[in-house]
Amino acid sequence: MDKSYNHKLYEEEIYRKWEKSGAFKAKGEGEPYTILMPPPNANASLHAGHAMYTIDDIMVRWKRMQGYNATWIPGMDHAGFETQYVYEKHLAKNGKSRMDFDRQTLYRDIFNFVQENSGLIYKQFKRLGFSADWDRSVFTLDPEVLQKVFATFTRLEKEGGVYRDEYLVNFCINCGTSLAELEVEHIERTDPLYYIRYPLADGEGHIEVATVRPETMFGDTAVAVNPKDDRYKGMAGKMLKLPLTTREIPVIEDAMVDPEFGTGAVKITPAHDPNDFEAARRHGLKIIGVIDLSGKMKMPEDVSMPELSGVKAKKAREETVNKLQEEGFLVKIDENYQHTVTTCYKCHKVLEPTIVPNWFIKVGELKKPAIEAVEKDRVKFYPKRFKKHILDWLNRMHDWPISRQIVWGIKIPVWYEVEPEKENIYVWWLDKSGQLQQGPAAGFLKNGTPLSEIEAGLQKVYAATGKDAPKYTVSEEKPDHGKTYLPETDTFDTWFSSGQWPLVTLKPEEFETRYPTDFMGTLSDILPFWISRMIIFGLYDKNDVPFKNVYLWSMVADAKGVKMSKSKGNVINPIELVDKYGADALRMSLVYGVAPGSKIPLAEDKVKGMRNFANKIWNMGRFIQLMFENYEKEIPFFKEELLKEKLKKEDKIIIDQLYDVIKKAKASLEKYRFSDAAEAIYEFMWHQLADVYIENVKNREDKETALSVVRHMYLRGLRLLHPFMPFVTEAVWEELSSIRQHPENMLITSKYPSPLL
Repeated sequence: MDKSYNHKLYEEEIYRKWEKSGAFKAKGEGEPYTILMPPPNANASLHAGHAMYTIDDIMVRWKRMQGYNATWIPGMDHAGFETQYVYEKHLAKNGKSRMDFDRQTLYRDIFNFVQENSGLIYKQFKRLGFSADWDRSVFTLDPEVLQKVFATFTRLEKEGGVYRDEYLVNFCINCGTSLAELEVEHIERTDPLYYIRYPLADGEGHIEVATVRPETMFGDTAVAVNPKDDRYKGMAGKMLKLPLTTREIPVIEDAMVDPEFGTGAVKITPAHDPNDFEAARRHGLKIIGVIDLSGKMKMPEDVSMPELSGVKAKKAREETVNKLQEEGFLVKIDENYQHTVTTCYKCHKVLEPTIVPNWFIKVGELKKPAIEAVEKDRVKFYPKRFKKHILDWLNRMHDWPISRQIVWGIKIPVWYEVEPEKENIYVWWLDKSGQLQQGPAAGFLKNGTPLSEIEAGLQKVYAATGKDAPKYTVSEEKPDHGKTYLPETDTFDTWFSSGQWPLVTLKPEEFETRYPTDFMGTLSDILPFWISRMIIFGLYDKNDVPFKNVYLWSMVADAKGVKMSKSKGNVINPIELVDKYGADALRMSLVYGVAPGSKIPLAEDKVKGMRNFANKIWNMGRFIQLMFENYEKEIPFFKEELLKEKLKKEDKIIIDQLYDVIKKAKASLEKYRFSDAAEAIYEFMWHQLADVYIENVKNREDKETALSVVRHMYLRGLRLLHPFMPFVTEAVWEELSSIRQHPENMLITSKYPSPLL
């Protein structure tokens, strides 16, 4: 053995041997134990958060060594919005955009792009020693996944659990899609705050409102005041003249109004503000949209500025302010108003709250079994505080909008019937010359445009809701009913497909033995978005929870405890640390000294310290090998009862310490206290075995007894440490094959030690 451990000489070769031996596959005997890998984005590369998959690998290695029929099933997510955004940046470099392509061509091109760029993260996972059964990898666009997603939607729709309605969403005009709350960022900025006079219809005064968005006033349907605000006592029910229009709107009372904001009176624009949207629902107000999905104004008939139609909202704001000032409605402008705006987490542009048709899932009845299952601990959460977090989320969970206005994803399997006399389906499509056409589908058909031509160039279908909604059929394939149909072009929210992850990763014959799965590790920030949906769908489809235990990983932060982000410039590339210090050093640094559910300050000094520990393990093995080589007699394998009379005090102490650490490590891992197990093993190997006992062995005259004991202690210590630091332990195990009982065995498939061994 070399004087020091060089991870670069061992890690790749050891991993190749593990894979070739089939060590990662379920062995078909023993009690089943199943872990599902949270699917990373197919075209992603490793970041610090992915390194926390180490927890899952520790579990599956430990269970495998305990004799379980253990498997860790990997997968990749198509990551709809994120992947399409990456591809659109790729198009932009070549002077193109998604609007240059019909949806079928764009989908095909993104698919090819993903295929060309995927797989990198699996290679990086292997660099970290992750022992998943890679042959079982599932992609969320695999045919069997699509079939399951379609079947779930079809069943929900048939049972009345699906409906279509208008919904206020955070819409990114630049990216062309609505965003979930998880996909938005909130930033502070300074904007002008405009104070506008709204005259009372009876001519007896006025109310001032303050807004940063005067251009949306053309969609106002009320002015709201707080019922406890004495300034507006008796005003509820009175009518106001909406400036620059012929419309009259009521004064309403609503507790959501902050009396401290502006004048304490706020304009209610339901189609362009989430709080106003909810207020409109409470008060039965009309919803009038004045900004379309391209960010341009669409003016109602009762306004005095129809020329703003087709004008970008920002430009319309300037013209609206000028007109208000000209007609005496503008009271003042506060140029230094600080407030929070919502932006897209990808392009960082300000989002436009917009009403769009959306498919919804009714969650009222679906979530009840999930709440009951969590309350009764059919799914256990670690740390325990996250049980309350998920219950809070489930209890306040509203109907779930599942539509996304993007191409890359699983298309909602719906076909709309085009009726010639109804202009309730609006289409965007590229003609044969590549020119964008848009308008009512019925109109194009009346003018002689073949349906096949529209379908060939189709980009988007926008079907009306409510009483004007077209008839539709739920089907994977185009219906053959002798009628004219156009497909829904929205795709499913990624959480809808990934929420069925436990249902699509197991083979049909495995549900009897491997469902519920045993362990699910993930980050706490997707607890409500992913874990809750998997529980809901598992109970809906299988009448049972999808997993028994959920462990919320710690968040990897920088050395100062600050969350890593590219904008802060504090991102650490895990692969660079692996290259420099080895996978074992990084893995151990992610669990050692880390309280469950806390931040992990990933400092290079800590990783370096764990590299030193790996080297210590190597040097211990090298010393033992040299001692055996220098001792001419064969050393008997340790059996405590046979050596009882020869054991000295220091032998009995280290034996007791070994048995204690075995018990502590096992008990800690059973409770998912990974740091406690790691610290106990670290303390035993370095300070008790190396610093004390091995130093004593050097001076022992009864070498036969001492070497028998030290070999027993060290080899079992390697087994204890293996789930945490698999490469260096396997490397030493192989180097010491000549002094082991079964030299052909690999450490990865050896038994986890117990006090009885």
